[in-house]
Amino acid sequence: MSRFRHCLLVLLACCGTARAEAPGDPLSWLGRIAGAAHRLNYSGTFTYQHGKTVETSRIAHLVDGSGEFERLEALDGSPREVVRSNDQVQCYLPDQRMLIVDQPSVRRSFPARLPPSVNTLAENYRIRKGEMVRIAGLESQQIILEPKDNLRYGHQFWADVNSGLLLRARLIDEKGDSIEQFAFSEVQIGVPLDRDKVRAHIVRDPDWKVVNARGTEVRMEDAGWVFRNALPGYRQVVSVLRQIRQDRPEAYHVVFSDGLSAISVFIEPHAGKSSVIQSGMSATGSFNILRRSAGDYLITVLGEVPAAALVRLADGIELRKK
Repeated sequence: MSRFRHCLLVLLACCGTARAEAPGDPLSWLGRIAGAAHRLNYSGTFTYQHGKTVETSRIAHLVDGSGEFERLEALDGSPREVVRSNDQVQCYLPDQRMLIVDQPSVRRSFPARLPPSVNTLAENYRIRKGEMVRIAGLESQQIILEPKDNLRYGHQFWADVNSGLLLRARLIDEKGDSIEQFAFSEVQIGVPLDRDKVRAHIVRDPDWKVVNARGTEVRMEDAGWVFRNALPGYRQVVSVLRQIRQDRPEAYHVVFSDGLSAISVFIEPHAGKSSVIQSGMSATGSFNILRRSAGDYLITVLGEVPAAALVRLADGIELRKK
């Protein structure tokens, strides 16, 4: 999968720190964590770990009277920068001389890993409090979410006791092993930030390619496809037409989510009769990916979920009969 397409698929997610009394029950903790990521000023450095891969990023998040702003900079590998201004996301890829414009992804970025409303999470996860540990020099409370079925992974969150900001997040597979982890190595919470901290630092030349990845919204019932195998706890949250490849027609992109886990489905016409389709299951990073043909179309189903969820959903995707 090309770097551009991978970025497109995966993209396609102010107050002080006065000590507040920490909630007692785990669901209230989740609500506090969800709110802290959006209402606090913070900056810091965190690592992302998957298997033997470790990446380091720097983040700055600012909230003021005009909204929410964020800048994420990759410190390893090729230069990359993601800048968010309210509901617009810009991804700068200087090596490709490319700017991708999108909207906030269903796959939420660290530390904003939780949905705005957490009340429905108890329907699909057993939620309990865990240990108290120190992370990045701060005392934190662990909250554990164990899936009630084989259609989603487990989660472990550690939040700052004072502010509720998420300091570490871990995704857990069916065997209890870690799939991926985000963790602050250093963080400042509630400090004053100026707008320069959340503006793009990479200068875009006029000849850069600008890709609009927002897509055009379309109702599922008008898209021409039927999803017969509904997954318990998942609901449709995105239904758009997107330009995945420049030389091809638009693809249909639909996303199902339970608030934490998300599954994306891309349906696009085959390149031609001679195109070679590599059907089957594969993985990239923490994502499982399933590809299969359906007549003249290629269906790609992917997500940070067990393979069983992808197979079940993909087996029920059919072209609507006219």
